[in-house]
Amino acid sequence: MKVRRSNRLIDMTRYLMERPHTLVPLTFFSKRYDSAKSSISEDLAIVRHTFAQRETGILETVPGAAGGVRFIPTIGQSEATAFIQDMATRLCETDRLLPGGYVYLSDLLGTPDVLRQIGRLIATQYLDAHVDAVMTVATKGIPIAQSVSQYLNVPFVIVRRDSKITEGSTVSVNYVSASSARIEKMELSKRSLPAGSRVLIVDDFMKGGGTVNGMRSLIAEFDANLVGISVFAEGNFSGDRMVTDYTSLIRVDEVDTKANTLHAVAGNYLDHNAAQFAELAKHLSV
Repeated sequence: MKVRRSNRLIDMTRYLMERPHTLVPLTFFSKRYDSAKSSISEDLAIVRHTFAQRETGILETVPGAAGGVRFIPTIGQSEATAFIQDMATRLCETDRLLPGGYVYLSDLLGTPDVLRQIGRLIATQYLDAHVDAVMTVATKGIPIAQSVSQYLNVPFVIVRRDSKITEGSTVSVNYVSASSARIEKMELSKRSLPAGSRVLIVDDFMKGGGTVNGMRSLIAEFDANLVGISVFAEGNFSGDRMVTDYTSLIRVDEVDTKANTLHAVAGNYLDHNAAQFAELAKHLSV
């Protein structure tokens, strides 16, 4: 039974957005809606234009008999800037600084809309990096990893400090906590990461980079490759940070433990991705 264009557009958009980075043949949509390929092509042109106009993403056309269309989620520079500024403002709220200098993030990282935007931001940075897996450490980084992996349409793997019997055999590494200078251990299931995988590390908060550096060591143990490191927030660190090549959405630049206040600003994400946003804007304007 044929489907009206308005209904096709709604269902087609939903289908593509639920399957990012997945090549969908035009014949699939043609059979799904009992419509000619020419009609499907016209529908996709409308979807492509809307995605570009709203900076939702790129609808890429792959020519040839085995071709089709692929939706690549992105975020525009203006929307990214507004979101990061809003997050910095919210981090400056009173009573967010916890004993020991820790920053309370659970309310933000427990909000679906915040997680969606974090996922879009990080996925946009690595949309051309051919990521095979997203890695984080339990527990606060898990929702971020899940959001990023959804937009990149790749698995996410969870590194744990205490192995679970349900994980089976594990690979473990010892690492130095930069903030406490103590030796810690982290583990990952042997089944989690195939050799040669291209891995993106994400985390919620980074100080000295010891935990992230530990994950980098684990990636090497699996004969995998590190694609990049991205964190939601970073804090000031007086010593030598163990990780230098990373992006952060937010930077906590001032902490007053006596007044129990902190000050946060935009991290290095926007500056690091300025060229990426400019190129993306050109692509979306075509």
